Amino acid sequence: MHVAVICNSSPYGSGQVGDISRPGCESNLEGNRSAVCLASGTWKPLENTCVIPMILELQVESQNLDQEDIPTFVTDLNTLVQSDLKPNITNSSTTILTIVEILNNIGTVATAITENIMEDILQTVEVIVSDDATNSWAELNANEARNSSSLFLSSIEAISGELEGEFVISTESILLERSRFNDSFTANLNNSLVIDIPNTNFNNLFITTITFSTLIKVLPPRNGSFILNNTDPANNTSVQNRINAAVVLVKLDEEEQSQITNVTLTYDKLNTSLTQDPQCVFWNFTLLEDLGGWDNQGCSFLADVNGTVVCNCNHLTSFSLLMSTGLPRGFAEALDIITYIGVAISMLSLVICLIIEGIIWKSITRNTTTFLRHVAIVNTAVSLLIADIWFIIGASITSETDETEKVPLDACSAATFFIHLFYLALFFWMLVSALLLFYRTVMVFSHMSKSTMLAIGFSLGYGAPLIIAVVTVAATAPGRGYIRENNGCWLNWEDTYALLAFIIPAGVILVINFIIMIVVLVKLLKRDVESSNSEEKNTLLVIFRCVAILFPTFGLTWSLGVGLMVAPQNLGLHVTFALFNSLQVCGH
Repeated sequence: MHVAVICNSSPYGSGQVGDISRPGCESNLEGNRSAVCLASGTWKPLENTCVIPMILELQVESQNLDQEDIPTFVTDLNTLVQSDLKPNITNSSTTILTIVEILNNIGTVATAITENIMEDILQTVEVIVSDDATNSWAELNANEARNSSSLFLSSIEAISGELEGEFVISTESILLERSRFNDSFTANLNNSLVIDIPNTNFNNLFITTITFSTLIKVLPPRNGSFILNNTDPANNTSVQNRINAAVVLVKLDEEEQSQITNVTLTYDKLNTSLTQDPQCVFWNFTLLEDLGGWDNQGCSFLADVNGTVVCNCNHLTSFSLLMSTGLPRGFAEALDIITYIGVAISMLSLVICLIIEGIIWKSITRNTTTFLRHVAIVNTAVSLLIADIWFIIGASITSETDETEKVPLDACSAATFFIHLFYLALFFWMLVSALLLFYRTVMVFSHMSKSTMLAIGFSLGYGAPLIIAVVTVAATAPGRGYIRENNGCWLNWEDTYALLAFIIPAGVILVINFIIMIVVLVKLLKRDVESSNSEEKNTLLVIFRCVAILFPTFGLTWSLGVGLMVAPQNLGLHVTFALFNSLQVCGH
């Protein structure tokens, strides 16, 4: 009996749901790792103790550090991190965690951190918070038993509290500025954040600011609404949040720091398309049973204008900005209801349409033109009906997954293939109707047989969409780039732009149909049709009216869909698209 392979990816190989894979560590690493195969077609890591041996040796050494050992130790650490082992470090979550533990040990024993020491530390940090380490941090943050990101930030805060002197250190993604100020402090940090601390009544006071541009991939966006050990991610509202600004650490001497009660932070948004629910937050190390998370206590939102958000807080620590990535929950549920009701009406209307066509078929297909016109109408209706059915199937497949969860790969890929195929067929049959109109209106002296025209119609109506759909799967599925990873069964856009395999053909057809409509309209207005051809003229006018209705209905619907790709949080676009998409059949 053949057993279907559900999970199949490196390094865990292939397996069925529930299988556990233990592939061993990669070269240059020591330890163990294992993962279990989930129904979504992905391997979920269970254990990963793979670490670079030399980093582990430094971690053991850091447990017995003294202040005088720190300069040499951090130089050795930085040299090792910057070596040829850098790719192994960024790809190993356990190695990154080990380096974080080393930094924590340094912060525990340090009493004086000079510029040279801090430069070595920040160069080391630059590697472990780089874009190359994104997947490793995602793996670390998925483990609720460890507060890896919180430990990292607390280590940097502890180290920054022991700095000596005035200096500036800049790396690719980190800017540290340590300076003195009298009474008030204002600074533009990395051209992405302005901090203003007015009227402190302190003089000759040291302030340290460290601005991180990549910590959005290190610190998870969880806040107080995050539910620990949650079995239903849909209930975790914080998973819809995103850090949408640089993270800045602000540090004064301990005595003065606790007396600062007025701090204004002006952030430049990283993603200006996010406009929902801006939250001015700081990292609270004790939140969520000491797991750590973003907290807004003592911070208030003041303004959101032209991609800039202004916040005010009554204390100093590590700050950033959270914003919602999704639609408001109630609004999203209302959209789902509108869509499902509309699709149900659409399917019922299509079934009625096909039944009526079957009943009156003989009486309405008395000549070649009307016959071909109704063939196009029937196949347009059939294509849309099948696409609607697969849309419902796709929605049911993803109904149990949150927008941040990966969709079931095999089932969602099958649904996406048929949705893509039959929505394309819908547009190509609309093209067939337009070409028939063009042929009968412009090429009046050409006489093509009915069988030839049927062959051309079915080749265009189903053959072309099938070729496009199959080529799209063949080109993108091997790299797992065929469908979106989450939030519904549909073609991928972010990674492979597979969605262009729908947008481009549909767009080209809409342009062709528009041109044909203009040409035919001019011809009909100029032509002096004799009474003997009045039936033919009436048929052409009916086809023209049908194409004229379908063109704006389908064209506007999918133009709105493209608009949602550009502005995914525009509530008006969502409502309009849901209405047009679910009721587009009414144009028939």
